[in-house]
Amino acid sequence: MILWTGLGINLQYELYLLFAGLVIIAALYSSVGHGGASGYLALLSLTSYGVMSHVWLKQHVWVMNLVVASIAFYHYNKLGYHNTKLTFPFIIASIPMAFIGGAIAVDAEIYDILLSLTLIWASYKILNISDFSNIKASHPGSLESYLWGGGIGFFSGIIGVGGGIFLSPIILLKGWADVKTAAATAAIFIFVNSLSGLFGMAAAAQLQIDYSLLSILIIAIIIGGFLGSLYGAKYAGNKRVRSLLAVVLIVAAMKRVIELVV
Repeated sequence: MILWTGLGINLQYELYLLFAGLVIIAALYSSVGHGGASGYLALLSLTSYGVMSHVWLKQHVWVMNLVVASIAFYHYNKLGYHNTKLTFPFIIASIPMAFIGGAIAVDAEIYDILLSLTLIWASYKILNISDFSNIKASHPGSLESYLWGGGIGFFSGIIGVGGGIFLSPIILLKGWADVKTAAATAAIFIFVNSLSGLFGMAAAAQLQIDYSLLSILIIAIIIGGFLGSLYGAKYAGNKRVRSLLAVVLIVAAMKRVIELVV
């Protein structure tokens, strides 16, 4: 049973609610450099689109990831928070692995379990980083960066997220960057992972994008993504961005709870 239908809300109003929800999710996630895939998946699961296949869902949220992550990266990079030396190894390793992961078709139940565990893991990790302050960055060794980047890229490709919910906590827990530099790295990492995952799906002949629907969704996430990332990069202090990151990961972890209720 779909939640909106159960509440007596028709499809037209459902689309309005979805639009508003996407603006909020995009604003929240982009404020910490994330594309919002896990939030979009949670929101879509509440609507009539929740009955679509996991393949359909992840390719649509990947496209939305591309839009929001690029806006977030623009704002964080413009204000000087991007560190190319930190980002490069993660991206180089993640691109081929996200491509492979995106080409792998997994059983729907296995996909749901993987995604649920992913979001629970992310919300748990934020409990460990939410009190971090004044981090003194020390760059990781190249091998460690490549291993983390490749592993996150592959797993993200399978489950349909950009990988920011993994990368941000890891960067902060390892003390590799402060929260805004981590946000800039996460944004570009999410962009390339999402694009590589889409190419992987295309190579496996799995693309089935609804462009008419996507055009409406993109308008919503551009509004939210621009406002959220501008606030996070320019106006919010490090402590506020850490708090926003905590909220993002907790919201992401709620997807499983939502599915159980629905």
